[in-house]
Amino acid sequence: MPIPIIDLFAGPGGLAEGFSSRTDKDGIRIFDIKLSIEKDLFAHQTLTLRSFVRQFPFRKLPTEYYRFLKEEITISELYSFYPDEYAEAIKEAMLATLGETPIDEIDDKIRSGLDSNNNWVLIGGPPCQAYSMAGRSRVGGIHEDDLRVDLYKEYLRIIACHQPAIFVMENVKGLLSAELNDEKIFHKILRDLKDPSSVFPQYQSASYTIYSLVKSNVKKDSDYLIKAEDYGIPQKRHRVILLGLRNDIERKPGILSPKKKVNLKSIIGGLPAVRSGIYREFSHSETHIVEGKAKKKRYYTSLKDSYEGWLIYITKYGNELINTLGKLNHTVTLNDNYPRNVGKPYLSHKDETIDKSHSLFEWYNDKNIGGIIQHISRAHLVQDLKRYLFASLYTNIFHKFPRMEDYRKYGEDLIPDHDNAESGKFSDRFRVQLSGEPATTVTSHISKDGHYFIHYDPVQCRSFTVREAARIQTFPDNYYFCGSRTSQLHQVGNAVPPYLAYQISEIVENILNSEHSATNNDLVLFDYKAQ
Repeated sequence: MPIPIIDLFAGPGGLAEGFSSRTDKDGIRIFDIKLSIEKDLFAHQTLTLRSFVRQFPFRKLPTEYYRFLKEEITISELYSFYPDEYAEAIKEAMLATLGETPIDEIDDKIRSGLDSNNNWVLIGGPPCQAYSMAGRSRVGGIHEDDLRVDLYKEYLRIIACHQPAIFVMENVKGLLSAELNDEKIFHKILRDLKDPSSVFPQYQSASYTIYSLVKSNVKKDSDYLIKAEDYGIPQKRHRVILLGLRNDIERKPGILSPKKKVNLKSIIGGLPAVRSGIYREFSHSETHIVEGKAKKKRYYTSLKDSYEGWLIYITKYGNELINTLGKLNHTVTLNDNYPRNVGKPYLSHKDETIDKSHSLFEWYNDKNIGGIIQHISRAHLVQDLKRYLFASLYTNIFHKFPRMEDYRKYGEDLIPDHDNAESGKFSDRFRVQLSGEPATTVTSHISKDGHYFIHYDPVQCRSFTVREAARIQTFPDNYYFCGSRTSQLHQVGNAVPPYLAYQISEIVENILNSEHSATNNDLVLFDYKAQ
């Protein structure tokens, strides 16, 4: 029987995707996602759609799904073709806010999904903004009245009440250094996870042993930190991931096996080239005194996007930058093979967009799509085009992205008209991703402006598309994100990389199905490269 899973704080379903992608030798899923709980409306819609996908045999999706991806039918029409599968998807994906939705409602859904099965797995990542180093710097540390600090207790309560055999909990690196009242929050969380009844005495909970997924013998807090780039993820994403094992299970989990690093170009370089859009131009700013304080008001001119209009700016800025860099003895050139369009929700594309020999080819690839989905660039402020163009040219010369002082060195007009530009806090405000290395961490901030995720190709002169961000996070190419582009990017940035979750799922599966574990050769795990 498949192993049941409950997914809390599910986001768009990165953890669930990894676990549900593990199959036996007959292609049957080893894990069964029984319930996914998420409070964000659009992420919940994404979860519902992916749950719908899981109602079909692994990698055998109906024709209508691909018609939906190609925008030939709507999502409502897709669901209408398969009402039973849609009903199951609605049953699994729950729109709820842990900590606000009544406990009885949550518990009833969990019991219904588990159907008295004791050997099940809890996965999820409680919201981490309170612990993140960026979040703490914005508000001056962690405060007792910040309700987000204790959100992990919603996860803990479900452990105490329902006692999973195993739980997998993910959080940010900043959790390791976060303190409240001179106590490390991480140490408190570890104590609570080991003994859930100490926080929730109303439940007679089993106790748990907490394991690292990368170190057999834990000696320090950082031994719980997973550096995703060491495990075949094309991204330098460092996260705390804990594995909790109920103490009646007498089997020690294994650890992840290191893999060859995957560089950025190998996974996005084959995607169709698309140009940036333009939507306005900075005119000037004026400083006004409002209630005794100086406030700056900025003025812009609206622009209508077109290839011809975009090309005028790119050609002008390109010539200026080549001239400036040339005077400083840096030889750079720009080819004139500029992409004409900004992309589409569906781009027909017959060629492979990733090398067939790539270790992740089968993970991403779905030949039935016949193209690429959600590969549309943003429209940018035209002055940012020059900054993007400079940043990519600079990176091609020096093999590192420029800091704010480098922008000043090469032209005052490269400095943005922002109050924080001179503060030193955002010296890396415009960050080009290096083609020959794993990308830096994709976070939800990518939904705001994209300045941290500039494409390395100067002629495209833009930030990453949803599909590029999704590839960096290792979402398969047929994974569709619902909502606006801003929401899609936010979902992608908040997710756990599915391919990392897939590797973790092998460790979990080997514990619960030890008699059929891969080490005994009774089970052939799905090898994406071999298929």
